[in-house]
Amino acid sequence: MTRSARTTDVAIGLAMLAAAATSAGGARAETQMERGAYLVNSVMACDGCHTPRQGPGFVMERRFSGGSQTWDTPAYTVKGANITRDKETGIGAWSHDELKRTLTEGVRPNGIPLSPQMPFVFYKIMTPRDLDAVATYIESAAPVANAVQAPSYKAEMKFALIPGADKPMAEADLRDPLKRGFYLATIAHCMECHSRRPDGVQDYAGWWGRGGFEFRDTWGSAVARNITSHKAAGIGAWTDAEIKRVLVEGIGRDGRTLKPPMARHIYFKHMTGDDVGAIIAWLRTLPALE
Repeated sequence: MTRSARTTDVAIGLAMLAAAATSAGGARAETQMERGAYLVNSVMACDGCHTPRQGPGFVMERRFSGGSQTWDTPAYTVKGANITRDKETGIGAWSHDELKRTLTEGVRPNGIPLSPQMPFVFYKIMTPRDLDAVATYIESAAPVANAVQAPSYKAEMKFALIPGADKPMAEADLRDPLKRGFYLATIAHCMECHSRRPDGVQDYAGWWGRGGFEFRDTWGSAVARNITSHKAAGIGAWTDAEIKRVLVEGIGRDGRTLKPPMARHIYFKHMTGDDVGAIIAWLRTLPALE
């Protein structure tokens, strides 16, 4: 294991401390910082875009200082921004409220919109408490000077809202396992990939969980799976244990190791058992689509 991979696992493993303080049903005993650490490190996978990579791991000494990937689409070319508190190249000059607005509205303090590569649409569902916690945790990262390539917008930024997730969820709703499963799967932006048509267009109304889009990168190619309850085309015939193995171990039903971008087990393995179970229970409710 490389040093960067080890530091990645150590840093993300800190979320387990917060997870140990988490009880079932949405009643949380953590501090605001612990809650933010749990969500960022085990659910939201913010490092994936905002932390530089070295080999198979992340360079945690420069955490959140800007990702290595570039997303070049017909509408925009962007890289993961520097979200450390560096005042010149990061978000050090932003207020707490400005950061929260960016997270949920996709607009910088200067009024310039973000591309939908930043999944702010999925963060609109966050409870006020969780939004505060996530912003607080991000702000705790050490400032790192790193000027990231400026975004290039080639067209008007457009995005679609997530049905049932266009406003903050009530804290009390997190005590319902199905609602909590939807909540967690949303801030994990699962449907960013699994509701994408083969042509790349995201369709949260008619393609909910159907999958089919092929991702290509240096690691090869992977097709987003159908995760609806369809017994043949989807995961309706899978056991809970098989779904859990995919989420927390990154191993498919057929024994294959999952490729990016679904190799999220490095994060999801730190979720509480109750939260993983809530996501699985919610997945069972997805209408079957072939």
